Amino acid sequence: MFNKQFLIFVGILFFQVQLYAAIIKGKVTNKNGEPLMGALVVIEGKQWHDIAGLDGGFVIKNVPVGEYSLRTKLLSYQSNVTKVVINNEETVIINIVLEDDQKNLQEFVVKGKQNPSSEQTARSLERNADQVLNIVSAKAIQISPDLTVANVLQRISGVSIERNSNGDGQFAILRGMDKRYNYTLVNGVKIPSPDNKYRYVPLDIFPSELLDRLEVYKALTPSMEGDAVGGVVNMVMKDAPATRSLQANLATGYNGLFLNRDFMGVKAGKVNMQSPYEMYGNKYSASAKDFSTVTADYDTRKPLPNVVAGLSMGDRFFKDKFGVIVAGSFQNTYRGSNSVFYNHEVVDTLRGITLTDRSVRQYSEQQTRLGLHAKLDYKLNDQHTFKWYNAYMQFNNAQVRDVQTTQLTIGGYDPEKGNATLSYSTRTRITKQSIYNSTLQGEHRLSDRIEVNWSAVYANATNDQPDNTNIPLHGQRTNFVDKRTTVQNASRRWEHNTDKDLAGYLNFIYKQHIANLPVTWQVGGLYRDKQRENFYNNYQLLPANLQAQYGVDFNSYKDIQWTVQNPFGSVANGNTYSASEKITAGYIQFKVASKVLEAVGGVRVENTNQGYSMKFPIGEDNPNGSQQYTDVLPSLHLRYMGINNTNIRASYFRSLNRPGFAEIIPTPLVNEEYKERGDPNLQHAIADNIDFRYEYFPRPTEQFMAGVFYKRIQNPIEYTLQPDKNRGQDIYLMPGNFGTATNYGVELDFIKYLRNFGVKANYTYTHSSITTSKSKRVRTAQDNGDLKTILVDQTRPLYGQSAHVANVSLLYKNAKRGWDAQLAGSYTGDRINTVSQFVDNDIWQKGFVQLDASVEKTIGKFTVFAKANNLLNTPAELYVKKPMNNKDFIEGQTAGSNKTLIKRDYYERTYLLGFRYKL
Repeated sequence: MFNKQFLIFVGILFFQVQLYAAIIKGKVTNKNGEPLMGALVVIEGKQWHDIAGLDGGFVIKNVPVGEYSLRTKLLSYQSNVTKVVINNEETVIINIVLEDDQKNLQEFVVKGKQNPSSEQTARSLERNADQVLNIVSAKAIQISPDLTVANVLQRISGVSIERNSNGDGQFAILRGMDKRYNYTLVNGVKIPSPDNKYRYVPLDIFPSELLDRLEVYKALTPSMEGDAVGGVVNMVMKDAPATRSLQANLATGYNGLFLNRDFMGVKAGKVNMQSPYEMYGNKYSASAKDFSTVTADYDTRKPLPNVVAGLSMGDRFFKDKFGVIVAGSFQNTYRGSNSVFYNHEVVDTLRGITLTDRSVRQYSEQQTRLGLHAKLDYKLNDQHTFKWYNAYMQFNNAQVRDVQTTQLTIGGYDPEKGNATLSYSTRTRITKQSIYNSTLQGEHRLSDRIEVNWSAVYANATNDQPDNTNIPLHGQRTNFVDKRTTVQNASRRWEHNTDKDLAGYLNFIYKQHIANLPVTWQVGGLYRDKQRENFYNNYQLLPANLQAQYGVDFNSYKDIQWTVQNPFGSVANGNTYSASEKITAGYIQFKVASKVLEAVGGVRVENTNQGYSMKFPIGEDNPNGSQQYTDVLPSLHLRYMGINNTNIRASYFRSLNRPGFAEIIPTPLVNEEYKERGDPNLQHAIADNIDFRYEYFPRPTEQFMAGVFYKRIQNPIEYTLQPDKNRGQDIYLMPGNFGTATNYGVELDFIKYLRNFGVKANYTYTHSSITTSKSKRVRTAQDNGDLKTILVDQTRPLYGQSAHVANVSLLYKNAKRGWDAQLAGSYTGDRINTVSQFVDNDIWQKGFVQLDASVEKTIGKFTVFAKANNLLNTPAELYVKKPMNNKDFIEGQTAGSNKTLIKRDYYERTYLLGFRYKL
């Protein structure tokens, strides 16, 4: 009885407490109405508290009747105390405004500094930018699932990525414009590319954790270099902090691909970096003993776990005049893919395609990334500041590709009886790339009206592919049993190249008032001297015993005996060359702004002097070549600000796209699936670009953007399979100019936060059109029914352009409990992967969805985080929009389909678990 009465009493008491408990809720903002995420709101003398969420909102529940003092605190803001009276059950709404914390110390004024890596800073920079711009903050990068800059870029509206052989993002495609139409900056300075053919920079070389923010410019002002049609990627690296800082992280993980199969590798560190030609001179006759067996000594095992580590330290000295930051990042990851590839041929273009062989490929790649970044700044006085930035990025990739190929049209292919002719190929390719940049800058305020800034830049990009080894074997399938048989001819190849840049930038700024409006004039220019050296050396090796049997005469590839077919190497071709490019540019730019309207415009003039010289021009008609041209590039950007929290932008700019060095060198290069050559008559492209965008910023961390763009490109450069004009029917993958192309689209961008939840979403529709001549094989009565090749014009989208690109990220943040989580999905629609020589025979990449996730928990100065990529294990698939002609069953193909699969790659899921320490 007592227990029953006691429970009733407790229940009534609890009910009364709940009956008279109130909720205190509201938002914390600064004096400009910007939400202050992370502000601590606490009832003094009690344990009841909350931390402001993504939108600045806070909620304190179950507060009994009474009078309280509500204290709100946030670093760099003055503490605020607000009286709250609760009379009965109710919801009390309190909106709190914090004032900047400003302390006067003699003649010095110390103010709180805006965090350059925050989401709020990113939105503020987008809002106040002179042109159309998108930004990803360091905070957004940190909590995202992405480890490299390329993967981060795919989250931005209008951006899709081109992936490498293991599924990682490598190059950015901006607004449907191929990677060749974009350029890359580090702290506003252009960097050279380590690529062995092209000028675009592989973005998977940059660890994302070294960034303060990632900027994508979609329109150019006169003060920016003019060779971007799609846009510009600017990596703003970490700056010296206002106070001492230390951050370290360590993580480990695994690729699910190697849970189901072993990793195949070699001892990449022991590979000969130089060929016999380089070591002993051009008169040396190489023998088999000069070729190491390292690249043929494969080991098969389970790989070690992935390792990702980073360290950043910064501080200011000498009364804050001197600032320094040093940061480093290291990643050692094991990646790969399982792939199937179908070679095909076209006989009659009115019918389908014929598959000639099917290759099953297994890629195993050990990737090592090293990023080092150091920045020093010294403020001599209020008028003069100097900065020195140095960065070194290194990317090593040791790849082994093991292939089994089944012949589908020859050699007695009989899928029912399990008979076929096979071939095997194992390739070892070591790639070592690096980028070094050193930039010295000065900023000088000569008077209230005149400012000068300058930059002196040295940059060097290198690429080494030493002892690229390919060993092929014959094989046979008999009654469903596969076996390797005899050895075929092998190849050993060395390639390396360097790009060295010396550049100087100089800008003069003059401020005045015209008709009571502030006007800023800017005049300046640059000079860049780029020098490229390219080396190519190839050896063909023959088996010493043509009848040597695998499993009988040798059991390991390293035991095969060879003779050298070309002992002096094939260095004597046009792929060994020197090239140069000198860019001279000048511009004049104005900026005038009223309270509701801003205009930025002017004109830029760029002169290009580009040339090459083959070192061994045997049989080439154009062993030396040069191009020189001058372009006038006007631009105008308007921003209307007459509506609260709103921008309406309109812009026009003209830009260009230059050929890469290898694209104008006519020497042939034999690759594994095609032959490639340049065109010395290739012209540069010119584009006219128009943008309109509506921008609404309801809160400093939220936005809605809707824009349209239009591009008209004259002489666009596209790669197509073409017959060589001077070599009969030889087919080469060649760059060419193709009349005039158009590209237009719509972009939508949305960020919204509600308490602890947020959503980031964007969608881009792009339509492009280009008309090129293609081959068509037809049978006519005039030719007695024989095949005849004619040329017809075909209109298609630009290479790499997807009609639909979308991203959705669901966010959760609970600052009170230290949780951050994100689920990020991206969709890239169908796009052309390879432009065919034949009509209606282009190879398309199928649209795909990628889903990634991340979560982290902060406890004091420590954070534990986890990242997972490619959760859906979405394959990358290539296809031709034609049925196949093969009558036999082909594994992997769908009978009766109007599409033919060309390639399918599976990368599997990748997981990472680690911790972060921040002082």
